[in-house]
Amino acid sequence: MIFEDPAEIREHILGLRDQGKIIGFVPTMGALHPGHQSLIAKAREENDFVVVSIFVNPRQFDDPLDLERYPSTPDSDMEAAASAGADIAFMPAREGIYPPNYEPESFDLGPLADKWEGAARPGHYTGVAQVISKLVNITW
Repeated sequence: MIFEDPAEIREHILGLRDQGKIIGFVPTMGALHPGHQSLIAKAREENDFVVVSIFVNPRQFDDPLDLERYPSTPDSDMEAAASAGADIAFMPAREGIYPPNYEPESFDLGPLADKWEGAARPGHYTGVAQVISKLVNITW
């Protein structure tokens, strides 16, 4: 089952929760590989339903060329997710996650903001925190 609209998946998940179902969630940016599949398989073992999001988050990229070059493989992503045990794919458009009136949530990430990927891409971890917060609030 594939959802693109945040309100529709939210309603569907609330219905599952009303039935007492436990939902596992695996957020991804697509280009799924065996590491993603192992997370999906683990979620499958521990939950009644598994949701995988496939959303390339523009707020993680400080260089528009990096965002442009990020691979988009929705067909193979769907196959990989399903074969690993996902029940639901959430593939929202950017406007579904970041509507025109979106007010970015503020996160104090402390020293983490400037380590690892954050050292090379300013704002990277803030973008990760923003999208994960949005995705979890939609799918929880």
